[in-house]
Amino acid sequence: MMSRTINYILILVGAIVAIYAKAGENQNQFILIGGIMILMLGIYRVSRTIPSKKDIQEEDQTSNNKP
Repeated sequence: MMSRTINYILILVGAIVAIYAKAGENQNQFILIGGIMILMLGIYRVSRTIPSKKDIQEEDQTSNNKP
């Protein structure tokens, strides 16, 4: 539960930083890159917890074969 919250906070902070860096007249490329990196880290951490479709289908097949 706590790691899920951290993941969503990373995504939110990364998006806000990236939008802030892009909106300014004097864009700082390093802040933009940092925001995108934080955003992608959050997305990666969320995607690790989602099971693949293949894994779900294999679980269904093994549970159907049990007597």
